[in-house]
Amino acid sequence: MKPLSRRDFLKVGGLAVLGTASATALTQNKTNPHAKDPNNIHLSHVMQQGGHGDLPGTVGEVNHEKNGFNPTDLLTDFDYGEESTLPNGQTLREYEIISLNKNIEVIPGIEFPAWTYNGRIPGPTIRATEGDRIRIRFSNGSNHPHSIHFHGFHPGEMDGVPGTGPGGLVEPGGSFTYEFDAEPFGLHLYHCHVFPLARHIAKGLYGAFIVDPKEGRPPVDREMVMVMNGIDVDFDDANDFYAVNGIPFHYQNHPIQIRVGEQIRVYLVNILEFDLINSFHLHANFFNYYPTGTSLVPSEFTDTIIQGQAQRGILEFSYKYPGMYMFHAHVTEFAELGWNGMFEVLP
Repeated sequence: MKPLSRRDFLKVGGLAVLGTASATALTQNKTNPHAKDPNNIHLSHVMQQGGHGDLPGTVGEVNHEKNGFNPTDLLTDFDYGEESTLPNGQTLREYEIISLNKNIEVIPGIEFPAWTYNGRIPGPTIRATEGDRIRIRFSNGSNHPHSIHFHGFHPGEMDGVPGTGPGGLVEPGGSFTYEFDAEPFGLHLYHCHVFPLARHIAKGLYGAFIVDPKEGRPPVDREMVMVMNGIDVDFDDANDFYAVNGIPFHYQNHPIQIRVGEQIRVYLVNILEFDLINSFHLHANFFNYYPTGTSLVPSEFTDTIIQGQAQRGILEFSYKYPGMYMFHAHVTEFAELGWNGMFEVLP
């Protein structure tokens, strides 16, 4: 029998993963000339037309409680750490991060054997103010070596890369404390930097790192973080699903509610592996865009931006009219395989 290609896998919805009944149905389709063409089975058993017009979506809901996180909560879950003051007057922020192997239900019926920071994808959104002292106690609860590499300024021994010191590769059961000053201000990220790097990132070891300017940013009504990622469920180094904050279609199935006139700030990070670029498109609106967030002056006023892996930026916008408005990757395949959401704008 001809091996299933990635496209075959997508069209039958990973039936082998879903169990005997699904595998039987696939076999019947492959061997029975009177059966329906399996190429017409579009993510059957897990995907169908969604609740918003004719948009594709999922059948049912993933078990957020079992997963241990809900993407709706992750939008505004900023972790400022445990705050204290050092003898020199500098603010100290302390964090605890542990790497864990964990099965995450990414599509109803499909569990992904992830590697996680604190049991979630993405990991905690670490937030501090420029000049704060950051202290991250990292423990490796996985059965693979891991590390944390932060984007930003820090000494070489705190870079989290193999060969730079004991924090470059933390063995299972081991620990290391990363410590440095938070700078420069902007939107950054962190991720494991142990090789093979693509696999460590693709399996879930990443998160956002926000450093606020000392004077703060201009006030807005609401802030939220969105980390764009891919999911390679069959480990062929090609993404099968795409998502924001870990779970495909979540913000389509659970629209983000905002109000007319509210000033919204989105911290957008791209950590997509196996594809060269990702993008963000906002319907019926434009936004001010601040690449990397290192300037308080926007670079452009637009409705679509493109980011390579590890690129990030801040979006600011408000809506003039109530209604349901899509936001999604402006790559059709990504949107149809999970990177699609809705803002529900209330009067």
